[in-house]
Amino acid sequence: MKSFYSNGKILITSEYLVLAGAKAFAIPCNKGQYLKFENLENQTLSWKSYDHNGTLWFEAIFELPSVDIIKSSKIIVAKKLKALLNLAKKENPNFLLEGGEVKTFLEFNKNWGLGSSSTLISNIASWAKVNPYQLGKKIFGGSGYDIACSHASGPIIYTKKELNPRIENVNFSPLFVDQLFFIYLNKKIDTQKAIKNFNHNSISNSTIRKINSITDKIIASDTLDNFEYNLNQHEIILSQVLQKKTVKEKFFSDFQGSIKSLGAWGGDFILATGNKFTKKYFLDKGFNTIIPFNKICRLEHKP
Repeated sequence: MKSFYSNGKILITSEYLVLAGAKAFAIPCNKGQYLKFENLENQTLSWKSYDHNGTLWFEAIFELPSVDIIKSSKIIVAKKLKALLNLAKKENPNFLLEGGEVKTFLEFNKNWGLGSSSTLISNIASWAKVNPYQLGKKIFGGSGYDIACSHASGPIIYTKKELNPRIENVNFSPLFVDQLFFIYLNKKIDTQKAIKNFNHNSISNSTIRKINSITDKIIASDTLDNFEYNLNQHEIILSQVLQKKTVKEKFFSDFQGSIKSLGAWGGDFILATGNKFTKKYFLDKGFNTIIPFNKICRLEHKP
């Protein structure tokens, strides 16, 4: 039995702009995904995926070495998985010469956008002994920050550099961490579609420099006031770049704290600053998934 594990991810700064080379502040989650493979020395690959409740949500059987789909419970998912496995085989011809059984176990809700795809890619890359950034780029596109988070032990600054990105460990454990919350907007956004619709070549160097400076200031913030000010500045710049209203303007204009979109605008999670009344505010508006910052983020690097 072989076992692989990858962390989920949360992108705090430089959403969209990380594609244009901006520094991104990202934090691995303390929840992720396992992949376990048992070699049965046959010519088929049985695949079963379980969600965070332990419920089987996808299964398929592939013929080897062709990775042709024999049967599946979700053909669209099976086709994407086939493409991913074939790409891994192309990168390493010794991969999947013999069949067996794969089981994957997700620790977070797959609709939350915390990296169900990136953790799978990272686990398959570890299993196949290939470059995970190569797999991620060819299958899903994107910057690769999520791949970097998959094996990070704490917060990072990520800069896109083709297949050899720059990854810097940073410390982030502010005194006001108990005043930070993640709220799920009850809507999953298609990140691939958002990336495809964003023209990162139109982003000026001046905008990149501004966002890089704000990222540094957010990480270094020693008071909640400073942190909120820099979050607000980040939202203003992205609002201008995307020509969209901020999520606070659209839905939470009466909220007293700061709110920042995370990832593709319009869904998944937001980051909010607040107090003991914050939970009630969002619950009253119908948003029931409210997670304290330090309950889901890996904030300490392993020595």
